[in-house]
Amino acid sequence: MHFTTDTPSKKTVVLGLLRLMRPKQWIKNTFVLAPLMFTGLFLDFHSVTQSLIVMILFCCASSATYILNDLHDIEADRKHPKKSKTRPLAQGIVKPAQGIMLLVVLYACLGLGFVFHPQSILVIAGYLVLNLAYSFVLKHQPVVDIFIIAIGFVLRTWAGAEALDVDLSSWMFVTTLSLALFLAAVKRRQELQLSGDQGRKVLEHYTVSLVERYAEMAATAALLFYSLFVMDKHEDMVLTIPFVLFGLFRYWFIVEANEEGESPTDALYSDWQLIVCILCWIGVSMWALWPSAISVAV
Repeated sequence: MHFTTDTPSKKTVVLGLLRLMRPKQWIKNTFVLAPLMFTGLFLDFHSVTQSLIVMILFCCASSATYILNDLHDIEADRKHPKKSKTRPLAQGIVKPAQGIMLLVVLYACLGLGFVFHPQSILVIAGYLVLNLAYSFVLKHQPVVDIFIIAIGFVLRTWAGAEALDVDLSSWMFVTTLSLALFLAAVKRRQELQLSGDQGRKVLEHYTVSLVERYAEMAATAALLFYSLFVMDKHEDMVLTIPFVLFGLFRYWFIVEANEEGESPTDALYSDWQLIVCILCWIGVSMWALWPSAISVAV
């Protein structure tokens, strides 16, 4: 075991609580901003403010999910060679009671958010319930576990649409789902490659070749649906398709050559080319949508 029985300092506990919330993972919640981009409302101050508030609320929800999962898996994490050294609860830096207190605070923030964004909070509540089922039951169900992870990204996008009081387009729904399935399948692939079936019980049901086929299918679907989406709704955004292609190619290269991908966020943070590609995609998208954004703002 790698957890300590020494009493940690207050600073260590505070840092442990922060790590428990996994702020590095908050970048996933930028999916909330996707409707803001594609509706051309990114020049409208009120719309930007509402989207950012909902993104912050989703950060609270995702952190609450991580904490609940760590509380549930604390004993298993203490026996895990990696998690016993990186998870604050498993290390003994943060006590379960402290984790529960932080969890209550996050739920209280979400309850307060209901006053300002009831529709978005209802979507976030769905996310919390889904992840509760995932933590206790569904993460052990093959294929279902991958779809649950992917649906979490779709719910982020849906919450962003609710923040703007617009409908989530069918194109955005299916594109987000496909992209998220790709990331989830790659995550399972890397877990198998690096830890075999010891890391998660569900990995006993998978093989590397199977999840690779899942990833290839999902990546192809994401590219196809995104391309049809921009050509049907935002023809000027066809210039962003090469960046999407490069991003998919580069991500797979990182996974294959650098053995990243078990954590999509770590893969993103560690590769400057992927970061530049995303920034270029954002820049070209804003340029293409600028005329409609100005007309909406006016």
